[in-house]
Amino acid sequence: MNLLGSDDLTSEGIKKIFDLADRLKSGKEDLALKDGFTIALLFEEPSTRTLLSLEVAAAQLRGTAIYLDMEHTQTARGETLGDTAKVVSGYCDMAAARMKSHKSLLEFAENSSIPVINALTDLEHPTQALADMYTIKQVKPNLKKLKIAFLGDIATNTANSLMITAAKLGSEIVLIGPKECKPNPMYLNKAKEFSKVQVTDSIENGLDEADIIYTDTYVSMGKEKESEKRRKLFASYQVNSKLLEYADANAMVMHCLPAHRGEEITAEVLDGQRSIVWEQARNKLLLNKAIMLYLSEK
Repeated sequence: MNLLGSDDLTSEGIKKIFDLADRLKSGKEDLALKDGFTIALLFEEPSTRTLLSLEVAAAQLRGTAIYLDMEHTQTARGETLGDTAKVVSGYCDMAAARMKSHKSLLEFAENSSIPVINALTDLEHPTQALADMYTIKQVKPNLKKLKIAFLGDIATNTANSLMITAAKLGSEIVLIGPKECKPNPMYLNKAKEFSKVQVTDSIENGLDEADIIYTDTYVSMGKEKESEKRRKLFASYQVNSKLLEYADANAMVMHCLPAHRGEEITAEVLDGQRSIVWEQARNKLLLNKAIMLYLSEK
């Protein structure tokens, strides 16, 4: 089994991963990967949290992670991803790949005989969404009575994966962004199969009774040439203290990081009492351990 996108997991699959995370967190069991377990980490894009958490996750589960910067592999000299996948499958027990194109990830997975984890593509970031929803569950356990508001660039990979994962767990989603920015229709329609999903450009209406306020960078990887245009487009959707007044008084703030302080979120809010951003980041390690265990059992 692979984890290439959030729709690869059923609601029961998500709950099983959360259960593994709970068991790992309790420390009452000695959960580990098989002796000699090795995971290859193939990265085409920069990473801090995802790469580090995958490496530490493998180590803490008594496995080994091997990092491959794709610019320094033979793919940079013309070897196909399919051929690379076949070789990696012969050496390792699992692979995690961060690819610029989701199509590239699919090509790699199609030629792999070992489980493959999506460590981010232009379309999805499923491991992030699992860490996000697990974090939310810790502070607001009743996910079926929850309203999650995602502000700013509502067409990002993070938004795509979050809306699918949240909807499968029964949470209501509202995507709040300028009219010029439309969510990916494939992910929007899929999420609507499981829960209520609303799209609006109105901050006030969208945040009404919201329990979670989530934002991400205005300039995602691959969008650097549009940075000035995008900053202007999303400027009014900045998560700041005034914006928080539109949401529920107990609403919590999330950001998948890296944060650009003073752009999509203010430092005051990011470091404030209503922020669960740092717990969200820490949980990436816990959830990546749970994901590895879950896929290794399949």
